[in-house]
Amino acid sequence: MLPIAIIRDFLDETGTLGRFTGRFFSTGLKPRFEFKELLNQCYIIGYKSLPLIALTGFIMGLVLTMQLRPSLVDYGVESQLPVMVGIAIVREIGPVITALIFAGKIASSIGAELGSMKVTEQIDAMEVSGTNPFKYLVATRALATTLMLPVLTVMGDAISLLGAYIGVNIRSVTSFYLFFTQIFHSLTFGDALPAFIKTFFFGFAVGMIGCYKGYTSSKGTRGVGSSANSAVVLSSVVIFIIDLLAVQLTDLLGLN
Repeated sequence: MLPIAIIRDFLDETGTLGRFTGRFFSTGLKPRFEFKELLNQCYIIGYKSLPLIALTGFIMGLVLTMQLRPSLVDYGVESQLPVMVGIAIVREIGPVITALIFAGKIASSIGAELGSMKVTEQIDAMEVSGTNPFKYLVATRALATTLMLPVLTVMGDAISLLGAYIGVNIRSVTSFYLFFTQIFHSLTFGDALPAFIKTFFFGFAVGMIGCYKGYTSSKGTRGVGSSANSAVVLSSVVIFIIDLLAVQLTDLLGLN
């Protein structure tokens, strides 16, 4: 009976999340738009996440370079280190790691914020006052995460490549121009565009799941912590699923 109960709960949760997402497209994108709140959320979600993304990206590029160097030296292709690091960061590692860090920070904060508003009945008070809480709270945050994660990913990739450049120069001397020339000459349209496009889906998933968990929070203040935790876990799983589907799709389209 236990597996059946787990499957039933999973399908019930998936259906509820699907209806919540459908509500976003049916009502959240209709006028009147909360532009002021959207800009405020872009600042909170995007700008305030930049230091963490930048630090993570820099360390990621530095560590990746230092880890790859010994293997490439053994095969006598150390000169290809910038190319391999650049392709790995731009195509896969940069977008996915940035999305996971983003999910850990943003999905938890959105889940906790909306969860606390739910259990203290602030959302109900907004409905009584004539404000549409779904448009004001959910639509603005989901749009902000969708728009900001691609920007953060581009910045994170750039900082990762800078960290990779420093990592290369720890053991050898390579000019800044030569390092980045090798990277950009090796990158193609099929490398950068799919990696960039899938970050919009990553951002939308993080925003919707964080809002869903917070907006449907229950069981008092204890449910707030549960909402924040489950938002991060579910967002991370969905990011990996979207990434898997994106890789399969680009492979079918011949973009790999």
